[in-house]
Amino acid sequence: MVFKRSIYKTPAQLRDMVAPGRATAASLEAVAAAVAPGVSTLELDVIAERAIVDAGGASNFQLEPGYHHTICASVNDEVVHGIPGQRILEPGDILSVDSGAILGGWNGDAARTFVLPDPAHPELVAERTRLSEVTEQSLWRGIATLASARYLNDVGEAIEDYISAQGDYGILTDYIGHGIGRRMHEEPPVFNYRVRAKGPEVRPGLVVAIEPMVVLGSQETYVKDDGWTVATEDGSAAAHWEHSVAVHADGIWVLTASDGGAAGLAPFGVTPVPIA
Repeated sequence: MVFKRSIYKTPAQLRDMVAPGRATAASLEAVAAAVAPGVSTLELDVIAERAIVDAGGASNFQLEPGYHHTICASVNDEVVHGIPGQRILEPGDILSVDSGAILGGWNGDAARTFVLPDPAHPELVAERTRLSEVTEQSLWRGIATLASARYLNDVGEAIEDYISAQGDYGILTDYIGHGIGRRMHEEPPVFNYRVRAKGPEVRPGLVVAIEPMVVLGSQETYVKDDGWTVATEDGSAAAHWEHSVAVHADGIWVLTASDGGAAGLAPFGVTPVPIA
C-alpha cells in the first residue's frame, strides 16, 4: 500500500496543531466538571462550545454536513455519534463525549468516557467503570506504542492485545481512528485491532487520532433513526476514548491532553516532548 507524503506535516504545521488540541482538551475538561445526574446532554454541548470559543477556536463537528452540535454525547448502549438533546443523565449511566476544535485552519479531536455514580447499583457502576478503564488504558498503550513503532499498524496490535487480555470485551471494527490536520478526518486509517498491512511508517510529521471503541457484548452495531447515533445491537454498554497525537523530531506529543500525555504515558516509561 502506498501512502502520500502529505500525511506527514512539516515542523511549522505541527506547531500550528498545538492550539486546536489545547482547545479540544479544554472543552472536555469543562464537560468533565459538569457531568452529573440531572444534567442534559445539550447542556454539556453548550459548555463544550463555550470552552472552545474561549480558547479562540470553533467547533469542527459543526462543519460536518448535517451536524449542528459541538460534541457527540453517547449514552449507555450508544457507542459514538450520539446527538446532544434533552436527555437527562441518570445515576449509573455511562457517557462518552467526543469533541473537536478548529483553530487557524487546523483540527483537534478527542473523546472521554464518564460513569455516573449510583449507590443503588454498585455492580453496574463497577462493570461500566471497568469497561471505561480498559478502553482508556488500551488508548494509552496504543499511544505508548506509537512512540517507538516503526509502522502505524503496530498501534492497533497493541490495543487489541491489551483488550483481549482483560476479558470478554468487543472491539468495534466498523469505526476506527484516522489522520488529522487541515481536515478532521484524513488518511491514514488507524486501526484498533491487528491487520495484515503494516501501514505507513511512523516518522516525524505523522499526526493521528487514536480512538478505541469497546463494548461489553457483541461488536455488532446499528445506526439509530436519527441517522447519526451508533448503538450496540445487543444493548450492551460501550466506552470510547480518543486523543490526537503528533510524532515529531524529538518524540511524541499528545495534542489533546493538557499535559501532553505525561500522566497517561508515565506507566509505560514514555515521556512526551513538547513540539519545538
